[in-house]
Amino acid sequence: MTRKSYTEKLEGLRKDVLEMGYLVHERLNQALDAMITVDKERADSIGSGDDQIDDTYVEIEGECSDLLALQQPVATDLRLITASFKIITDLERIGDKVVNLTDYTKLFKEKRIMDEEDIKKLGNFAADMLENALEYYENQDLERARKLVERDDEMDNMCEESTNKILGHLIEKESKTLSTEEATQLGQQVSTELLTIRDLERVADHATNIAARTIYLVSSTRELI
Repeated sequence: MTRKSYTEKLEGLRKDVLEMGYLVHERLNQALDAMITVDKERADSIGSGDDQIDDTYVEIEGECSDLLALQQPVATDLRLITASFKIITDLERIGDKVVNLTDYTKLFKEKRIMDEEDIKKLGNFAADMLENALEYYENQDLERARKLVERDDEMDNMCEESTNKILGHLIEKESKTLSTEEATQLGQQVSTELLTIRDLERVADHATNIAARTIYLVSSTRELI
């Protein structure tokens, strides 16, 4: 393989990672919209599209393997390949969280403990972190990638606030007499909403990982990966 062809393949890898990333980001936003509006039919349609993300992951994994096998990469190229492989792993896992969110939407009842603004706040923050992380990977923006890593604490704090709100509602309801049916429905709703918070927090964690991969790619710093 000529050096020019090899360089073109490296650039193709970067573009494919970004395409996968923006596909995952798009599906995340669609899942959040379906959740906010409790559109169960749309949620079902979005969830069924996970195969495309999985197939893309396998294709890019193959690209990474070929690049490693066909030519011994120099240190900079090796970091791009390894960082890209780790990034698509994070993206695939975010795709799994998107499926979870669509499943939770299908379990939601008419009355939720988390209101629309709660879901928007957490969902938009996580989605923005993902979009920013992809942008910083594309531009190899070291300083902004470092700042994004710091934003993960803010997401954790918001998730804790939402969790406490749900648990407070549960305690309040448990002080009242509930029928067996009401207690069962409340338990299911609390469980579903706590899982929603957990998975949105995990989306932000994976976005943070992507930023950490970019830091490694640009600076070879391993401390965050």
